[in-house]
Amino acid sequence: MSQRMTINYNKKPCYDIVFSQDFEGLSEELSALDIKTRRICIFTDNIVEPLYAETILAGLRDKCNKAVVFTFPAGEQNKTLNTVKDAYTFLIKEEFDRKDLLIALGGGVVGDLTGFTAATYLRGIDFIQVPTTLLAQADSSIGGKTGVDFDGYKNMVGAFHMPRLVYMNVSALKTLDERQYYSGFAEIMKHGLLGDHIFYEWLLNHIYEICDRDAVVLEEMVVKSSSIKKMIVEKDPTEQGDRALLNLGHTIGHAIEKACNFELLHGECVALGCVAAAYISWKHNLLSMDEYYEIRDMFVPFHLPISVENIEPKEILRLTKSDKKMNAGKIRFILLKRVGKAVINTTVSDDDILNAIQEIYFSDGHMAE
Repeated sequence: MSQRMTINYNKKPCYDIVFSQDFEGLSEELSALDIKTRRICIFTDNIVEPLYAETILAGLRDKCNKAVVFTFPAGEQNKTLNTVKDAYTFLIKEEFDRKDLLIALGGGVVGDLTGFTAATYLRGIDFIQVPTTLLAQADSSIGGKTGVDFDGYKNMVGAFHMPRLVYMNVSALKTLDERQYYSGFAEIMKHGLLGDHIFYEWLLNHIYEICDRDAVVLEEMVVKSSSIKKMIVEKDPTEQGDRALLNLGHTIGHAIEKACNFELLHGECVALGCVAAAYISWKHNLLSMDEYYEIRDMFVPFHLPISVENIEPKEILRLTKSDKKMNAGKIRFILLKRVGKAVINTTVSDDDILNAIQEIYFSDGHMAE
């Protein structure tokens, strides 16, 4: 039995999120979008394509005009304008027009790139999200943010383009390797930290089930996490205010991600960024010392890093200056007032950031005590 959640845009229903344990309901959901005369292109990467593309194609047979697959190499390093150019060429050769539809089948990279292609091809065509990773199900598939990296800078080119549907097959999470799975969990933890202390406590009380990937607990976790993001994106769909709270952990996290040439996964960098943000929150007298250490240590049972080596702290600080969340020369830094309550702060100094980076820096035995 699937669950459904509606995301509103400007106080009107915009698209549904469907939570399921299989792909069987997807073709029916697509049929409701009147696809009989439409061409459909599944965007996916070379890891996800052999797992699920044929299943999706089989469900589309006799239901649409034509269904094809565009596959690109997996990895953040391929979330670029060059891949988008290849996608444009593919769609043009396949004679896609404004009435056709794209399907993003994969993780956050696939979803971001497909959404950006949909937003810009012929000035905008429809797309749907079919996220298969925890990071994409928990975060990137919801809210209409699309984009690609530029010269290694995260999501510097992008657009807001709402999907027509988000279809989450939660059972797909069982195929993820351990590192990818826990990387996605960082976004789940982030939602609890910034928006719901009850959900945060629920996560800590279900550590074993989450680590065992219990199907019932996973679906409940993804639904609860999605409801937090729903609340925030409906209030501020284009990030003029409160939606910036979702960037908790991302300013320093994105800088580490670039400095490491994406050798660390996005969620791993978000976890490090959340630890750094909690440290600054403590130093700004928003959190107590005990609260900081509890937040830091709670990433450990979920196999997420709380320290990083082989970085240059001053280089990380420099990279934060190129963050797209800069506003009039100041970073809108997200801090924690308490677990479950984040705030936007524009008074975080370079010294604050550098000290936080030093706190998570592991080298020659150095690490936060």
